[in-house]
Amino acid sequence: MSVEEGKKAPDFTAATDGGGKIKLSDLKGKTVILYFYPKDNTSGCTTEACGFRDSLADFSKTKAAVIGVSKDSVASHDKFKAKYDLPFTLVSDADGKICEKYGTWIEKSLYGRKYMGIDRATFLIDKAGVVRKIWRKVKVAGHVEDVLAVAKSL
Repeated sequence: MSVEEGKKAPDFTAATDGGGKIKLSDLKGKTVILYFYPKDNTSGCTTEACGFRDSLADFSKTKAAVIGVSKDSVASHDKFKAKYDLPFTLVSDADGKICEKYGTWIEKSLYGRKYMGIDRATFLIDKAGVVRKIWRKVKVAGHVEDVLAVAKSL
C-alpha cells in the first residue's frame, strides 16, 4: 500500500507506551503528526523526539497530536520517554505492519551492507483523516520547524 497526499490515512490499532492502545481513526477531529523513526535512544531519533517535545506547545496551538512510531518494544518506549521527558505518544510497531502500510519499511545500505530498516518519515494528517503532507527521507535538522509551519497552515 502506498500512502499519498490527499488520500485517507491508513488506520491502525497498536500498543503504546505506558501499556496503552491507540487507534488512529479515534483521533478524527484532530490534526495528527505521525512520525516514523528507526530506534529509541539513537542520536538522530533522540534529537528528532526532543525537537517535537520542545515544540509541543506550538503544535498544541494547532490542536495537533504528535505520535512517534518505531519497531521498539513498549518497554523501550517507556524508558525513552522517561529519559527525555517526552510528553507525546510512542507507538510500538513490533510486527512492522504499520511501517508496511505507510511505506516506511525499506531496504537501506550502510557501508555496502544491505538491510531492512525504518525510513525516517512524517505524515501530517488533517482532522478528516486525510494525509495533507508527507516528508520522506527526513533530515532531522529543521524538520520539526517544517512540520510546524505546514500544521499552522491547516
